Amino acid sequence: MKPDEVDALVPRWQEAGLSSSLIATLELGKRISRLHLLFEQAIKAELAELGLTYAEFDVLAALARAPSGRMRPSELAKSLFLTSGGISNVLQRLGSAGYVDREADEGDARSRWVQLTAEGRCMADAALESTAVAYQDVSAGTPEESIRQAADALREVLSHMGRRRYR
Repeated sequence: MKPDEVDALVPRWQEAGLSSSLIATLELGKRISRLHLLFEQAIKAELAELGLTYAEFDVLAALARAPSGRMRPSELAKSLFLTSGGISNVLQRLGSAGYVDREADEGDARSRWVQLTAEGRCMADAALESTAVAYQDVSAGTPEESIRQAADALREVLSHMGRRRYR
């Protein structure tokens, strides 16, 4: 296997006296970060062609997969790790573009529902197709078996590491 840019860091970590388990963890984190950056850059480029930001896409996708087809802004913010101010700004932009509607919650006068418009559903579908293209472009040439093995290995790692919560 051909060495990568992370491999070049290993000798320095060894010279610094880091344990082999810590070095392996650093390699994992660096490679995950690198993969994330590759996917994120490709996805953002595809979404930009549709006139969407990543946050706007996240909201459209969350609404598209919501069982009832609608969510409260607070539910969206929580599920997408956005602040209440952040979700308000995104919803305002999506509303201005005609992609979402807000309607009063008959059971709670202080709350509102957010749902996709017909145009918003079409944009969500187009954005999902565009992000699929981005993932395919980034992974092109990588054997499917390698991707499957990496995804399974990362599931195993995440099952252990994912239980930890940090501030």
